[in-house]
Amino acid sequence: MDEGDWERLIFQLTKGACTPFLGAGACAGVLPSGSELSETLADQWEYPYSDKGNLVKVAQYGKMKFGEALYVKEKICQALSTGATPDFGDPAEPHAMLARFPLPVYLTTNFDDFIVRSLRAAGKDPHVMLCPWNPGITFDEELRRRNIGWNPQPDAPLVYHLHGRLGTPESIVVTEDDHLEFLTNLAFDRASDEPTMLPPVILGALTTRSLLFIGYSQHDWTFRLLFNSLTRAVPGINRRRHLSVQLSPAGDAAAVKGLQRQVERHYGEWNVSVFWGTAEEFSRQLLGRMTT
Repeated sequence: MDEGDWERLIFQLTKGACTPFLGAGACAGVLPSGSELSETLADQWEYPYSDKGNLVKVAQYGKMKFGEALYVKEKICQALSTGATPDFGDPAEPHAMLARFPLPVYLTTNFDDFIVRSLRAAGKDPHVMLCPWNPGITFDEELRRRNIGWNPQPDAPLVYHLHGRLGTPESIVVTEDDHLEFLTNLAFDRASDEPTMLPPVILGALTTRSLLFIGYSQHDWTFRLLFNSLTRAVPGINRRRHLSVQLSPAGDAAAVKGLQRQVERHYGEWNVSVFWGTAEEFSRQLLGRMTT
């Protein structure tokens, strides 16, 4: 990430020409990470393989062990419903930082409601919608009937959960089967005359504005799979330059630099610049640059 990336990003955020895309790292220190949760469940469920930190694999195993995906999803939602809350009064808290900008749409693969709560704390009136990635998920009919949410404004933004949310366990995308179903249905949905998974307002957020990915890592299977599928399903996504906040890999300095260059080269093909650091480190740098 260079000075040009910072200048462009600050301009786009202040003008509402950016779409945040939130991942699990945005909740670091408040909720267990995907790998932490996965290892806990793997121990509880006696997961027999070495990749205990892979939540997708462990959840798929849980589905086979218990013979029911919904039970696994309910256990995951229960584990994430800790009652802990970020400090939305801290300007550098990632959700609070994003809520201050006049952005009409927020996309998230997280199950929590932190971005909604941060927007309310900022005096806004957000509306929430779930991506109907399987036939059992429908749009909020009252919001649909009144057309609320489909014309989002900075003071009444739309929060779109691509992978479900805690209050609706059946809606979360977490097992291997879920991810495959999501990707398959996305491909069919984009070919239909009336797409529902990515309705026009979401397509606009993906294709007419730069995307700001916060809370993902270069090892994040969800991020790589999702963004790769989106670039295939929505070719216009590459019209703009995007930014991804990525956790730096561990290791000696030379190895880390080499891996960072590889990641930056790979993401460069997707038109994505990279900031190396945590979501909070990024937020503090951003705010610092805006006040100088």
